[in-house]
Amino acid sequence: MTGRRRTPDSSPSSPSSPRPRRAARYAVALASCAVLTAGCGTVPGTGGGAGDGTVRVMTWAPQNTGATNKPGMPAMARAYAKWLNRHGGVGGRTLTVLTCNEHNDSVGAAKCARRAAAENVVAVVGSYSQFGDSFLAPLESAGIPYIGGYGVTSDEFTGPYSYPVNGGQPALLAGLGQALAAGCGPVALVRPDSIAGDELPALLDSGLKAGGHPAATDQLAAEDATEYGEEAERALRSATADPARKGCVVPALGDRTDTFMDSFRRARADHAPVRTATVLGSVDQTEINATGGASGPYEGAYITGWYPVASDPRWSPMKQVINEEAFGDNSIDPADAGVQTTWIAYTVLRAVLERIGDGDVTPEAVRHTLDGGLKVSTGGLTPTLHWPDETRLAAVGFPRLVNADVTLQVVREGKLTAVRPGSTGAAAGGDMTRTLESADVG
Repeated sequence: MTGRRRTPDSSPSSPSSPRPRRAARYAVALASCAVLTAGCGTVPGTGGGAGDGTVRVMTWAPQNTGATNKPGMPAMARAYAKWLNRHGGVGGRTLTVLTCNEHNDSVGAAKCARRAAAENVVAVVGSYSQFGDSFLAPLESAGIPYIGGYGVTSDEFTGPYSYPVNGGQPALLAGLGQALAAGCGPVALVRPDSIAGDELPALLDSGLKAGGHPAATDQLAAEDATEYGEEAERALRSATADPARKGCVVPALGDRTDTFMDSFRRARADHAPVRTATVLGSVDQTEINATGGASGPYEGAYITGWYPVASDPRWSPMKQVINEEAFGDNSIDPADAGVQTTWIAYTVLRAVLERIGDGDVTPEAVRHTLDGGLKVSTGGLTPTLHWPDETRLAAVGFPRLVNADVTLQVVREGKLTAVRPGSTGAAAGGDMTRTLESADVG
């Protein structure tokens, strides 16, 4: 959730506000692709996997940067390919995974996309980048589908060649707002002063509004700060403004959330008690452990995620692959939402390849299979996935958002624990489609 700030002419009130721009781009892309018999520039039979017994795909993510890093995603992709190939591949084909470091940079993201085209990959799978406007255009011009991105920006829910497997930040923030509405007094959102961060307040507020709660206070923070003392003080003052109700502080700063919480821990002693809440991707079990577990600042915090908790037995197949092919690789954390998303994205890819069978595997064939009504079971980790031309959320600028389910977890005795319906005063996750339909994201 990082990136450069919008310029003034792209404010919500301007003619180039996000919703019309996204809708226009989606319509133009569909119209352009309809007239290209070779699939937006892709010549049938030239994709990685066309008759050579190998299917070539790419996974990218930022690594070794000063902001958010997701090394587990390309590592999970490599492990999956090794495991699949060791068990016979798919239909006699082996899977080759190319990886790319997009450096949390728009130029880097575009370079990765151009490399994907140059290397003739048939899809980009299970990747993370906040620069959708930089990488989607090169992929679309080459006809390459983008399967199972992390969902960090809204671009992934607009492009006709994007096939998301979760509801991204929209679903997480809406679900968190809905969970907090009943039990929180004033809510303070601390989020990046960035393009991706600009989208977060309306999403959180959609959930708060659904629960009859006023909008959160929107507090901007630098994406790469080394401390957040001033931001923590502001958030605490805002969240404690109503002495009659315990307020909530919601840091949503990606990998910098731990830095904020370090400052927050020191500042909170001088203020009335507040509750903390955030989304997976900004915190995980590893971070909870590192900040003190049951005695740390996250104890009692609500955290929304896309999938079941990491201890759920439905993750056993993924953990088996990690144990067999990447034992000792500390970059792959089974509890990391990026690793989990990559697993699900490759589950989709495998289903596509099985449907194609012994036909040519090209970007066009992959897209047509996904667009042709393919339904993918993920073993209960998500609802059955399929990608119609448009979804119920097209009207609010998310025509490709097909899975708005979220899970609600709470840190109890230092462990992320699933919240069961009726066990707390909060709504325990669920399908956020209806909530997002009322989101003011334009």
